[in-house]
Amino acid sequence: MLSGCSVYGAGMGRGLAQLITGQSHVLPMAGGLDSKLDLSSSSDKLAEVFHWARSQAMAYAFDEGDPVGPWYEAVEPGREGFCIRDTCHQALGAQALGLARFNLNMLRKFAENISDSRDWCSYWEIDRYNRPAPVDYENDAAFWYNLPANFDLVDCCFRMYVWTGDRTYVEDPVFLNFYERTVNDYVERWGLGVDEIMSRPRLLNMRGIYDPKKKFPPARGIPGYNEGEHEYVVGFDVLATERAAYLAYAHIQQVRGNAEQAQEFLQKAAALEALMENKWWNKEGQCFYQRLTANHELEGCGPKRADNLPGIDWRRDVSADAGGSPREATSDEEVARLLDLSHARLEYPEVSFSRIGDLVTDLMGVTLEFRSPLEAAVDGGWVEVTVRTLPGLGTAIAWAEMRNLPIRACEVTVRHEGTQKTTFTNERGPALIWRAAFAGRQEKLFVNGQPMAASVETAEGGQAMSSVRVAVGAGGQVSVGTTA
Repeated sequence: MLSGCSVYGAGMGRGLAQLITGQSHVLPMAGGLDSKLDLSSSSDKLAEVFHWARSQAMAYAFDEGDPVGPWYEAVEPGREGFCIRDTCHQALGAQALGLARFNLNMLRKFAENISDSRDWCSYWEIDRYNRPAPVDYENDAAFWYNLPANFDLVDCCFRMYVWTGDRTYVEDPVFLNFYERTVNDYVERWGLGVDEIMSRPRLLNMRGIYDPKKKFPPARGIPGYNEGEHEYVVGFDVLATERAAYLAYAHIQQVRGNAEQAQEFLQKAAALEALMENKWWNKEGQCFYQRLTANHELEGCGPKRADNLPGIDWRRDVSADAGGSPREATSDEEVARLLDLSHARLEYPEVSFSRIGDLVTDLMGVTLEFRSPLEAAVDGGWVEVTVRTLPGLGTAIAWAEMRNLPIRACEVTVRHEGTQKTTFTNERGPALIWRAAFAGRQEKLFVNGQPMAASVETAEGGQAMSSVRVAVGAGGQVSVGTTA
């Protein structure tokens, strides 16, 4: 795949200190930004990968009075800016590293630049001077833009609200305008409604006389993140990101107390899911089709699924093709992927930032579970966000501990002893609800050595998962395990 943001290539077995195009280990400059996030482990390799990723990512963060405000690089090296796709995919790692206000500034820059004259697109890349990057923008009639981007951004803004609790994401008129324009006007302008997406033309909203030899005409509305082909009508990742945006917008309306509007977009998300399941599922290949061709035929074998559609994550491997892969690997295979940097172009900011995010969510298994505030009126035990952990160390790592992870107003430490015991410490901030989860069926789990009845459910991928919910107060520490 060619990409307007980042292009990945095979690393041919290089170590941490050598790049395809230069030096991978970027040393923090004197007076540069530091991150409190830390990790230690029985695995020296895990600790090495974490500290490389933290150092590299923080070297790409800038808060030195640039016209654009606080920002981190999220684009091809040398452009001194950030791309909408890469920013959305790096945001979780940035949040974990303590760069919440950088995320807020950068995401808002994209939101404020949505425009009718650009058919409700924003800028694809913004540079440190607060301009659209010249390589991707000539004027409002000629610019580069991938259609999943608006949807990706809506989803990312909601995820950052969940992680930070910053109500700017759900109250600022700039963000609210972006969300509303995206799920309504943008969808209509680009022919992405559920009833028209399968019959849409490849080229829409052309300005002037079409000249295929020029750079921007076919790139003004690329129907997927796959930029290596120019004929397909829509990629699977457009549908996946659009569905996610509808869900995110519904949840934002729930936060704002708008039950009717929330329900409308939950139904739209369900309609897209039905389209994906009924039209895009390739039974023979046991995968979702990659794209709709110029002849409006589905082709290719794209993302598979472990058990259910929501398990697909288009951020996971968009470089492979048009969107998404399920989390279907075993724990040991996942750990091996996280510790392997030999096949990545390490100078790309997305590699270090996303590796931090993956260590948080996959290896440490930290997930924030959102519940609608509208449920508070009928559920006395309601909380908006529950912190769930699920150890992902596999069989080769005896223990790992991540410290100073920012979650809303708190900083927490999570320590896994293999896959059978987790200790959670609320280092700073108000009390929170922790859901300690473990793979497999357990009638009881042991909270600080005392048995507690466990809830058993089917997790993503179809495997059983057992968990308990406990409150962890400010400065509190709780251990939960499968044995006393």
